[in-house]
Amino acid sequence: MATASLDTARPDASPVPAPGAAEAKPSLVGLGRAALKDSLLGIGVPEREARMRVGQIWGWLYGRGIQDFDEMTNVGKGLRAGLSDAFTLDRPEIVTEQVSVDGTRKWLLRMKPTGPHDRGAEIETVYIPDEDRGTLCVSSQVGCTLTCSFCHTGTQRLVRNLTAAEIVGQLVVARDRLGDFPSLGGRETAILPDGGRIVTNIVFMGMGEPLYNLDNVVDAIDTISDGEGLTLSRRRITVSTSGVVPEMPALGERASAMLAISLHAVRDDLRNELVPLNKRYPLATLLQACRDYPGLSNARRITFEYVMLKGVNDSDADARELVRLLRGIPAKINLIPFNPWPGSAYECSSWERIERFSEIVFRAGYASPVRTPRGRDILAACGQLKSETEKLSVRARLMLETGHPAH
Repeated sequence: MATASLDTARPDASPVPAPGAAEAKPSLVGLGRAALKDSLLGIGVPEREARMRVGQIWGWLYGRGIQDFDEMTNVGKGLRAGLSDAFTLDRPEIVTEQVSVDGTRKWLLRMKPTGPHDRGAEIETVYIPDEDRGTLCVSSQVGCTLTCSFCHTGTQRLVRNLTAAEIVGQLVVARDRLGDFPSLGGRETAILPDGGRIVTNIVFMGMGEPLYNLDNVVDAIDTISDGEGLTLSRRRITVSTSGVVPEMPALGERASAMLAISLHAVRDDLRNELVPLNKRYPLATLLQACRDYPGLSNARRITFEYVMLKGVNDSDADARELVRLLRGIPAKINLIPFNPWPGSAYECSSWERIERFSEIVFRAGYASPVRTPRGRDILAACGQLKSETEKLSVRARLMLETGHPAH
């Protein structure tokens, strides 16, 4: 990734197509209600009819997961033909799928190209099945502006923000692939055997810093949580941030999502190294923003993520200081065994050390589960996501960004 300043300006929601780029039919999949209505108005559907048609089409897209306009049996043939002429129901393309020995699935997804010099931005999405839930870890950016030293994704340059539709598209792809839409006929591909909803939780813990793409993240959450479509409760949607303090109040007010903080250190000097954003928003500032987070209560606790690094942040003194720092904040502390990746300078704390750290935190009154490493064999575990986008050559990147070849 490009080394950016700590207050890197947010990129545009989508890249500007190169001059002369061929117009491709846009997809309706991933659009929110307002954007879907605008799309209908754009092909000549009258205002009054468009309001009604949005509800119909919404149910087909997000309640049934259809992939062909002809499946919209309560929509007239004329409108179905008009929709087919102007739009598609394309999802992000699955480039590769990897399945871990523990059932975790990682997809490399390619977004729709925006022009002749764009091969389509690529991101990674991970599905983690458990006995009582199925969690989808979604990405919010292609790459990342932050340079957290323990995170594999942080070694990749930022390409662009994902649009709200591209974020929602990750959930649609997962439900397609897992047999989680009723229109797919049976549940022969289902992973969870109980017949319930397969994807039950969403975490914005994939590639990127969600609060540097706040508008699109909020719009995506609105679509994902809509009770007539994808219907995930906002209490089952968690947004993780490295600590973009100015955007935290807006996230709580606009999205009512659960908040997770990538903390990882209890001293500013160490957190400056592990999470360089801390130089701009140090611990005292970050923790005050947590105390002020809209809707914070014992029923809506903040999750603090703490990766366990051998000899770095895992001492008894660190555990006691963590407890002191979080005093008065309704919180849960997730202890994360470090997942090694090629070139990393860190090692994972021993299991005995992690258990001792957890015991100190637990005795102070905080839930402190140790997150079981998942998908390590396919580099799908926490901090390991890193798409193939980084392999674009300098020439290809320049063409993508400017529409002109490198010289």
